[in-house]
Amino acid sequence: MLEVVRIPVLSDNYVWLLHDDASGETVAVDPAVAEPVLEAARQRDWTISQIWNTHWHGDHVGGNAAIKAATGCTITGPAAEAEKIGTLDRMVREGDSVRIGAHQAAVLEVPAHTAGHVAYHLADDRLIFVGDTLFAMGCGRLFEGTAAQMFANMRRFAALPDDTVVYCAHEYTQSNGRFALTVEPDNAALRARMAEVDAARSRGEATVPTSVGQERATNVFMRASDVAQLAERRAAKDAA
Repeated sequence: MLEVVRIPVLSDNYVWLLHDDASGETVAVDPAVAEPVLEAARQRDWTISQIWNTHWHGDHVGGNAAIKAATGCTITGPAAEAEKIGTLDRMVREGDSVRIGAHQAAVLEVPAHTAGHVAYHLADDRLIFVGDTLFAMGCGRLFEGTAAQMFANMRRFAALPDDTVVYCAHEYTQSNGRFALTVEPDNAALRARMAEVDAARSRGEATVPTSVGQERATNVFMRASDVAQLAERRAAKDAA
């Protein structure tokens, strides 16, 4: 079995440690900074052997160099963004795979937030690391891509099994949900989820990971009927 540990860093980022007890391997996904990630591994007597980056933004790769210096780990990230991530050892594209022990993750190209953004999907384990493409009740801003690309990404994620656990990189759920309620005020599943989210945040608790099933029911970007509707919703969220 794989163990996943959430490490809150900066103001609202999450770094994920993925550990395979059988092999002893540990992967850090999108380490924004180094020391809290290294410390979390040390506390568990784990050694980080790999880093998986989803995209080039500094709050996802900022800890790469220091973690590599401390551990000698291998850093994997999107080939399309290799010029922007100077620490990469391995560059991956759609159709490639990465491994932690006996567990395989397929590399999915999901551009829109950035031009070369990738996700790592461990289908057999029902896990996916999506970076800043899919959020709990939200999606990433279209910094380097198009609404058509994001719509395709949402369709792709929605086709995964409902029990697939989705690991995103930010605690944006409450603001996403508040916006979603302006779009679908009569969505009972959304209203119920927001009550749970508000209660969790009032206790200082995290609201991610999420699941594909939850997002299918409550994410207004995944629920958009076409590209134009997603674009309209993304523009409205950006202006909110």
